[in-house]
Amino acid sequence: MRSSAPLYDRAPAAPPVPSGLPLVIALTGFTDAGGAVTRLVEYFRNDVQPNALFVFDNDSLLDYRARRPAITFVEDHLTDFRPARLELSLAHDSLGQPFLLLAGYEPDFLWEAFAETVLELSAGLQVSSVTWVHAIPMPVPHTRPIGTTVSGTRPDLAEAHSVWRPHTQVPSTAGHLLEYRFAEAGAKVVGFALLVPHYLGDTEYPAATLAALDSLTVATGLVFAGEVLREENREFLGKVTEQVEGSDELTRMLENLEERYDAYMAGSTQATPIIHTGDLPSADELAAELERFLATRPGDDDRRGKLG
Repeated sequence: MRSSAPLYDRAPAAPPVPSGLPLVIALTGFTDAGGAVTRLVEYFRNDVQPNALFVFDNDSLLDYRARRPAITFVEDHLTDFRPARLELSLAHDSLGQPFLLLAGYEPDFLWEAFAETVLELSAGLQVSSVTWVHAIPMPVPHTRPIGTTVSGTRPDLAEAHSVWRPHTQVPSTAGHLLEYRFAEAGAKVVGFALLVPHYLGDTEYPAATLAALDSLTVATGLVFAGEVLREENREFLGKVTEQVEGSDELTRMLENLEERYDAYMAGSTQATPIIHTGDLPSADELAAELERFLATRPGDDDRRGKLG
């Protein structure tokens, strides 16, 4: 049964909002290969300093037992309770251009009510376009640019940037429902699914977040610097390269992935579909080779899952 109670509170110090801004959506949850969206939300909260307009109600939307908030224990007392956050905010890109940002956890409950609420708020704010991103694991090599599957009501973007166009059924997310409802309403909406190397899917892969930012720029014209992410990615790839070069088996596996990827991208009639996994290395096989490196990356143990 749909809740009749409001799903949000208006932030007490909400700034005025110009009409006609693009809306960017970043929801963590069901699938987040490479930690792309988790780190994207972190980037937005730290680097673009969003001003909250509407704060969604955790008690209505969040399953606390599935995603428990963090609390700090200091010797003999508890401090710094950090509830999860889901907010619609006004933010500015690296050039000062304003945009609307819906960021935080994917709701566990009341999806239809949540989608209806977001559409109502967007209509009131006269949103000009809607763009969202998520990330899924795919058998692709990290030595090639991260591809995307593009959906929505913007065929120009799908034509230019969708490298894989499946006809399939997948478990949906709240982001999918929002895209579907926005499309039904005739909105200008686009979703980017980032195709992240499956053997890096369970670690934080900076290139995935950079690809998310690039996708947002393509769709909205917003500009995001991301210097810290770029430096982290250079270091990450350098260490992965070192691991690959030290293993003949991993080198052969990577070459196999590269050959299949290149053949697919070239449109060869002999290309194996990109989702084929019959004789590709498994995620476990590749991950095992990288385990020593990934396990010793500073800060990885507690970064993922911060945002709930």
